[in-house]
Amino acid sequence: MSRRGFLKLTAVSATVAVTPPFVARAATPDGGRAPVMHQVVLQVNGKESTLALDTRTTLLDALREHMHLTGTKKGCDHGQCGACTVLVDGRRINSCLTLAVMHQGSKVTTIEGLGTPEKLHPLQAAFVKHDGYQCGYCTPGQICSAVGALDEIHRDVPSHATADITAKAAFSTTELRERMSGNICRCGAYSNIVEAVSEFAGSQA
Repeated sequence: MSRRGFLKLTAVSATVAVTPPFVARAATPDGGRAPVMHQVVLQVNGKESTLALDTRTTLLDALREHMHLTGTKKGCDHGQCGACTVLVDGRRINSCLTLAVMHQGSKVTTIEGLGTPEKLHPLQAAFVKHDGYQCGYCTPGQICSAVGALDEIHRDVPSHATADITAKAAFSTTELRERMSGNICRCGAYSNIVEAVSEFAGSQA
């Protein structure tokens, strides 16, 4: 390299070295901008609610923090434990993994919408009878998930445990355990939960 080229490269390098960092981007996670708000209308437990939400708000946080329906629990917040399970348009979902704005106009059912302390849902009563709730933290998600799982069987939706997907779906403890495998009970009350759901399923047969 010629002496002139070397000096030119050195000058450029020096210029780069002393140039201050690019300041157009803020150091905050959201880029320093105000949150984008959106009006969301949800049909929650039979009642219409209109919420002004940050578009990043999960359905779980909308239910707990904005509507104060704290029956739905925040467990892992990663969709791995099932404590946040609710029913959206009749189908069970992990509410921590979906944004509230994605469910404009949807019908959402939480544990509060299934039954009340004065009038328990039959499945809630079965959980009490069989001591399927233990500490109770996972119970709302377990019950909502069980309601959704039984509806899937009723609609002939197969699972990984279904031996013949062309045959009419039928309830079994094997089917239940497979379909409920996404709901974790830290107390280990699985056998009691199976007994409770089985009793309820039998009464619906």
